[in-house]
Amino acid sequence: MVQTLVGPRCPDCANLKRLPTYEISTRHYLIAIAVGVGAAIVAGIAWALIWSAIPFLSLLTAAGVGYAIGELISRATNRKRGPGLQVIAGVSVLISFATNYLFAAYVLSVPWFSLFTIIGLALGIFIAVTRLR
Repeated sequence: MVQTLVGPRCPDCANLKRLPTYEISTRHYLIAIAVGVGAAIVAGIAWALIWSAIPFLSLLTAAGVGYAIGELISRATNRKRGPGLQVIAGVSVLISFATNYLFAAYVLSVPWFSLFTIIGLALGIFIAVTRLR
C-alpha cells in the first residue's frame, strides 16, 4: 500500500509520479551547460574588472555571480530543479572563478590572490546551488 492524499492505495492505483519540476531531459541539461558556461565566462571577466577596481567587493561580486548563474540556469531550463542542475551551476561558478583568475593575471596584470576571493568562491557556489535546490 502507498499513502496518498485520499488514503492508502495499491501502487498501481496510486500512479504516483515525480513532480514535473524535477523531470529533467537531456535537452534541459544541454541548455543548462551552454547557459552556465556562457554566463560563467562573462561573469568571470566582470568579476575580474570589479575586483581590480575595488578589491574589497570580491565577496559581494562572488555572491552576485553565484546568484546570476543559478538564476540564468533556472530560467533557461523552465525553472527545473535537481541535483544535476546543481552540479552544473557549481561547476559554472568554478569556471567563472578560473576566468576571473586568468583575466586578472594575464590581461589586467593585477596581483591576484585574496582570501576574500576564495571565500567568495565558496559563497558563490553555495548561492548558485541553492537557487536550483
